[in-house]
Amino acid sequence: MKPTRVGLIGCGKVGTIHAAALNALPEAELVACCDAAPERAAAFATKYGGRAFPDVAAMLREGGVEAVVIGTPHPLHAGPAIQAAEAGVHVLVEKPLAASLSDADAMIAAAKKTGVTLGVISQRRFYEPVGRMKAAIVAGKIGTPALGVFLQYSWREAAYYLSDPWRGKWDTEGGGVLVNQSPHQLDILLWLMGPAAEVSGQWANVNHPGVEVDDTAVASIKFKNGGLGSIATSVAQKPGIYTKVHIHGSSGASVGVETDRGATFIAGVSAVAEPPLNDLWTVPGEEGLLAQFQAEDRKRFASMDETVHYHALQIADFLRSIREGTPLLVTAEDGRAVVELFTAIYRSAKEGRPIKLPI
Repeated sequence: MKPTRVGLIGCGKVGTIHAAALNALPEAELVACCDAAPERAAAFATKYGGRAFPDVAAMLREGGVEAVVIGTPHPLHAGPAIQAAEAGVHVLVEKPLAASLSDADAMIAAAKKTGVTLGVISQRRFYEPVGRMKAAIVAGKIGTPALGVFLQYSWREAAYYLSDPWRGKWDTEGGGVLVNQSPHQLDILLWLMGPAAEVSGQWANVNHPGVEVDDTAVASIKFKNGGLGSIATSVAQKPGIYTKVHIHGSSGASVGVETDRGATFIAGVSAVAEPPLNDLWTVPGEEGLLAQFQAEDRKRFASMDETVHYHALQIADFLRSIREGTPLLVTAEDGRAVVELFTAIYRSAKEGRPIKLPI
């Protein structure tokens, strides 16, 4: 099998994860990269391989790329994604798909017009504990999903926001905890509960006075299936505690995952110290499986680099879709749903009313 030639747009912290994941996949060849700082792209190419280009246009024109991975700051996802789509190049974008619905819609429209594949990173869907929850729900083991809860109690120090000049500002980051640290779990919540129909929310900056954006947000959701949801997400707890998604069913049974513990992983800054685990499992007849699930996942975690491993799984899914036409596990429309959800929370807070979806 001839590997797919991939270019990387954005050579910052998350770019290093994608480069490592691409280099671990025999079906991928990292052949090009570009960055707003040409000297950073040159150093990146020396370390990870491929040819450095001064800008996206030059890479698309001269790099021979068949697909690109975009790891730029959130408000800068749309431009290169649309450029790539118009050049007939497939696109995989770091989360969130975009910082605004208008950007997300423009990206999706460009991909549909040219027929390229557009995907968004949400590698936590590939976690085994999350997959177990999805399988149990699809099999009807908890009845209809009736209540979905996302809780994140994490922490970001001032040094984190200073580590990149775009962090912590509305115009360059697009938002705070909702846009940056929550999209993975918002995606899991929607994947397991189904589409949202109405959202009420509020946000605050609790203890990051040097930052413009939200470090804490809460929301209540009504889902289209009639279920309810609750969100409390924050990076204002020092030290960080945990990040969880729990789904409670109409049968009374519940399933849950702790996706992160302590200070949630910070790309290029901290390592993942503990594995994702099912922390709740009350499916009738399966209550005793929780300890088994946890033992299996701890053993697996000890033998791998979790961050690179799950990014590689999602990139492999993306490349398989390109080659074979198989459905993506995480589609661009899934990514748009996350953008729509955090947009609705911000809008609800601003207007002081529930927001009906779709927007």
